[in-house]
Amino acid sequence: MAISAAFFTSSSPSLTLPCKTHKPFYSQSVYFLKPFTVKASTTLDYSNVSVGDKTPSPSKTSNWQWKFKDNYINIYYEEHVNRENPDPPKNILMMPTISDVSTVEEWRSVARDIVERVGEVNWRATIVDWPGLGYSDRPKIEYNAGVLEKFLVDLINAPNGPVSDSENNLVVFGGGHAAAITVCAAKKGLVKPVAIAAVAPTWAGPLPIVFGRDSSMETRYGLLRGTLRTPAVGWMMYNMLVSNEKAIESQYKSHVYANPDNVTPGIIESRYALTKRKGARYLPAAFLTGVLDPVQSREEFLELFANLEGKTPVLVVSTKGSPKRSKAEMEALKGAKGVSKFVEVPGALLPQEEYPAMVAEELYKFLQENFKSNF
Repeated sequence: MAISAAFFTSSSPSLTLPCKTHKPFYSQSVYFLKPFTVKASTTLDYSNVSVGDKTPSPSKTSNWQWKFKDNYINIYYEEHVNRENPDPPKNILMMPTISDVSTVEEWRSVARDIVERVGEVNWRATIVDWPGLGYSDRPKIEYNAGVLEKFLVDLINAPNGPVSDSENNLVVFGGGHAAAITVCAAKKGLVKPVAIAAVAPTWAGPLPIVFGRDSSMETRYGLLRGTLRTPAVGWMMYNMLVSNEKAIESQYKSHVYANPDNVTPGIIESRYALTKRKGARYLPAAFLTGVLDPVQSREEFLELFANLEGKTPVLVVSTKGSPKRSKAEMEALKGAKGVSKFVEVPGALLPQEEYPAMVAEELYKFLQENFKSNF
């Protein structure tokens, strides 16, 4: 879920790093000059609820302890159920889009919509914050795509986890990179969901999708990532580039949401508060610079889905208003091997929050088309 990022000289807060002079890369205002100035807003593809600032309250909230190496990390999750339906529920795991302001809140309206529908299946939705994001703990670990894949695998397979009673009938909905990581784990056979919905799926981080991944750029990304992780300078840089209400608002209005009018002050305040949590900068530093990318090319991205052909039903929900580079990757999945169904809805990088009713309708149709009460 690419956030907007620019390397250019500006009077606004920025970080200056030494580097060689290069010709313009992208658009009239993006240059690699001497010095190398980074202006990036890691307000990623996480967003807000277009239906207002109030989201449905969960039926249950709790924490699950994920053991990573020798540490236990508190993972926040919440459940949405229909208490009036006596039938045993079937489980949907909803994973938020990965970004610096990622949160379970983005899925709440969709979760409530689906669980309250009356049909052949009684659905329960469990929304889980990634480690390093949302309301989960944010330890200073070396975040990368492998770490997040391991987390997802452990979460789904844990005998004491939030979805431990799924009995091999778990459906997974993921936004952005979360979708790609889920498909990657399923391709390897590490998880076996009975269906996957990829909502506005992405695979390339904000800087790599704009500036590429050649060796000189990877060196610069590493320098930026290392700087963001340092104790004093890192916090100062993070506060300038990320933990900034104006920057968050700008990114949401420019490409996270399709309609700027849907970005309310309450949404910005909520996301800004997330950037102030202890350890908030560590995972965004990894996402911004591409180390959370599960694949390195469109070909590899398509291959992930192709490997699920005939094994797992896969819905891809593309959006009409995504940034052109992200939209191109979504469009590449239209008619692709392994994609059972492809639909397009209004929105940009966070349609499940901006247009929850439309996204819920498409997801529910997908569930109806593939599952009956006895699955």
